[in-house]
Amino acid sequence: MVANLFGTDGIRGRVNLAVGDEKVALERLTEHRELSGPIMRLVGESLATSSQFTDEKNSRIVVGWDDRPANQQLVDYLTVGLNIAGFEVIHLGLCATPLLHYATLCQSANYGCMITASHNPVEDSGVKIFNEFGFKTTPEFELELSRNIYSLAQEDRDIDQIEFEKLAKPLTILNTSQHDVINHEKWLTQRYRQLVGITGTSLQDAKKLNQPLLIDSSKGSAKSWLADWLSSNGIMSVEVSKSSSMLNHNCGAGDFSPTQEWTFAEAINSEHVLLSKLSRCEPGLIVAAALDGDGDRCLLIESTNTGYRVIDGDRIADTFVNCLTNSGYDWHIAASIESDLSLTSNLNRFPNTVTASETAVGDRWLSHSLAMETTGALLKNNSLPHLIGVEDSGHIVLPSAHPIFSKSWSLVGDGAMTLTAYLLALTRMEPSSLMKRGWKQRQSVKDVDRSKWDGKNALAKLVENKFIEKLSQYGTIENWSKKPIHGESNLLLFVCNYSGAKLSLGVRNSGTQAKISVSARLEHGGSNAGLQEAIDSVCDILAQNMASH
Repeated sequence: MVANLFGTDGIRGRVNLAVGDEKVALERLTEHRELSGPIMRLVGESLATSSQFTDEKNSRIVVGWDDRPANQQLVDYLTVGLNIAGFEVIHLGLCATPLLHYATLCQSANYGCMITASHNPVEDSGVKIFNEFGFKTTPEFELELSRNIYSLAQEDRDIDQIEFEKLAKPLTILNTSQHDVINHEKWLTQRYRQLVGITGTSLQDAKKLNQPLLIDSSKGSAKSWLADWLSSNGIMSVEVSKSSSMLNHNCGAGDFSPTQEWTFAEAINSEHVLLSKLSRCEPGLIVAAALDGDGDRCLLIESTNTGYRVIDGDRIADTFVNCLTNSGYDWHIAASIESDLSLTSNLNRFPNTVTASETAVGDRWLSHSLAMETTGALLKNNSLPHLIGVEDSGHIVLPSAHPIFSKSWSLVGDGAMTLTAYLLALTRMEPSSLMKRGWKQRQSVKDVDRSKWDGKNALAKLVENKFIEKLSQYGTIENWSKKPIHGESNLLLFVCNYSGAKLSLGVRNSGTQAKISVSARLEHGGSNAGLQEAIDSVCDILAQNMASH
């Protein structure tokens, strides 16, 4: 049986450039989560054999990457594979993932490939793939691509070094800093103006900000322009990640969790570059924002009486929807299974104006749900579609006008746009959102063998029994049932009423790292008695039964 080489968001792994044999490379990827050059070449060649690739006359592909030490070599291997497959290869260079999405549309390309491992450590890398409509690939497509990769690896396709160096060159290299269209600042400006037109306000009117606002771009591509762009639009800002030694190292949103808080002492003594630069100020002020390494998500930080806390994706989306619903717009929210239950279940304040759906983890599922089709295609609308996708990790998916086709929209998560939309929402709303927050907790067990969990085996039953045993000691359980979610094949998700309040409990393998997560979500007003103990007990069981040897 062929293993699907893709996880929640593309292929990721610890880079090992010493691997040269394709069969060995596949073994290292599947068994040790190692990524090597031959894998990237196989991905490039396999894209042309996909059933979704139908336009042989316009076989164009755009490649971008973030600033990881091994990425240039991985780009070379991918480009070799793409050139062998007959693509017209366009190199976008160092960029954020959302700009790669946009460039794919601008170039009318069949695919876009972003070489990144997002918030993962700099030693990791990987590839995210976008289709011609700017949507990320589906598991069905990824399984087909994995089959093609395994098949190609059985063939003798050796090339010498001279041929490799020739095939590693793209047909076109784009300079995004000088390009009239494919430029992140200009694209963000266009999207910002659309929201200004809806709200009738500008960033200069944002409330409860501590200025200068500290911006941590995780030493990604936004480090060179985002703080200056905000300052030019009325929010005095300072970039802090330039002092970091490398991408994602002691910087960025990857080190933060949605429910995290710090005392003043913990922040000032932290190794994280952003936290260490925070200063005491009036409680309730927005003091900073952090993006991840490839720039597709954002978390904010506000001051409290004792320190600081994270403003997560749930609160960002709720504030934004509040702002625009008050402006007379109806919205549909897609929220992942890790978002606060109160975001999607307590919508009484918006009767008949806000609808919600629950999706698998990963911003691609937010986009597919909002587009109301699993294949992913452009949305048709005369004006900005009233759609928003949210993950508490800071992925906020919003519509973006197609750069070529009028009255057409794609959907994309962009950390810079997320920050801009939230700050603009603060022109009408106080930063303490109207959202009545529930209780949630997520814990991970690291360094596990993920093959020992499928959500259906004996270990899954053991986990279920432990949840019921622990919770029964503290409250009443009613209507206990399993809930399937499309796109989450290994998820074990339980829903019930716990002492009268809605409760959701989930266990799922990480799609990007060797870990498994246990999460609980309780709606506002419910008692969380026993929930932490239940999570701890389930984590102990998983650690004992999924040890990696």
